[in-house]
This record gives sequence, structure tokens and C-alpha cells, in this order.
Amino acid sequence: MPLPLLWIGAAAVSALAVKSASDDRKNQQIKRSRYGKVQRLIDLDRHESPIAIYPSDYFSTEQRVKPKVGAIVCCGIGGVLDHTGIWVDDDTIIELDGEGLIKPISVKRFTKERSGKHIFIACDSNAIPLACESAAEQAISQIFQARKYHVLDNNCHQFVWQCFEGKDKKVVTFKELNHCLAKKFNRKIYWDLCDC
Repeated sequence: MPLPLLWIGAAAVSALAVKSASDDRKNQQIKRSRYGKVQRLIDLDRHESPIAIYPSDYFSTEQRVKPKVGAIVCCGIGGVLDHTGIWVDDDTIIELDGEGLIKPISVKRFTKERSGKHIFIACDSNAIPLACESAAEQAISQIFQARKYHVLDNNCHQFVWQCFEGKDKKVVTFKELNHCLAKKFNRKIYWDLCDC
């Protein structure tokens, strides 16, 4: 008899956690619209995260943004990971795939065979994509080059960061990439839906 009660308790705790995450996301959107000006890192409270809204296929994101050349884009993988690339034109994203090949792919192909249904763009609090044309040029210059791919030591996040910074700094996780981008652009990051 105690086992079903545990399941009910676990379900209730999960429901509360989902509601809390959803409420937090809504609060971030409200703060965003009230703030009015670009949220810079120096404007943040000491313990406030530079990532305001993470990409999510599970929670609604109302803000839609047109991509710019050199913008950072992402989609979900398995509901747990994120895959990143660089937007280079109307229907092309440059990515480092899981085989180690740097290649141009279409918007449709970017999400195909991945669990994420949407593409998200890293933006500031005013819904302006964090973009750099020289990063797009750097990504284009590496098309069809092969790297020794490793999920921790040489992944898509590290490729994106290398295109922005020009250095092979080890960037292992999506969160690390976000922190690097927040510092580079001096902006709080919002992952908005790509209007593509």
C-alpha cells in the first residue's frame, strides 16, 4: 500500500516543480518588459544568473525573433541536452555534427532527428539577437572540415564559442557557453523562438 502513496507524492512534487519553473519563466518575461532597457551583466544582482530564459519545447515562449547573420541558435536533444550552431543566411545554419564534420544545414534539417521541435536564438532583454558577422564568416570558413568530435572535449558549444572568440577555449556545457556569451556581449541572455 505505501508504494502507490509514494507515486502520488512524487507526482505531486513533480507537478509543483513544473508549475514553479513555469511561474519563474513568466516572471522573467514580466521583468523583461518592465525593465525597458538592455539588461547588462553589471545591472544584475550578485547571485542572479546571466541566463534569464533557457530554450524549452515544454514551456511556452511568446517572444519570436527574426535571426541575424552570426546569431547563435539551438534546439533540444532528448529533452536534456541542447545543440548549438551559427545562423549564416535565410535558411542555413553551420553546425559541428556528432561525427565531427562542420557543415551547412537547412533550418528544417537542424531540428530533424533531434527531439527539439523549435529553434531558439540567443537574444538580449530587448529581443535583439546576440550576433556577430565575423563569427558567421569564421564558421563558413570551416565548412567541410573535420574535427575529432567528443561530447565533452570538442563539441558543438566549443565550436560556436571558437567562432566568436577565435580561441580553442574548452566549453563543455550549454550553460558554460551561455556564461561566455553573456560576458562577451555584456547582456543577460533570453532564448527566444526563431521566427524562421
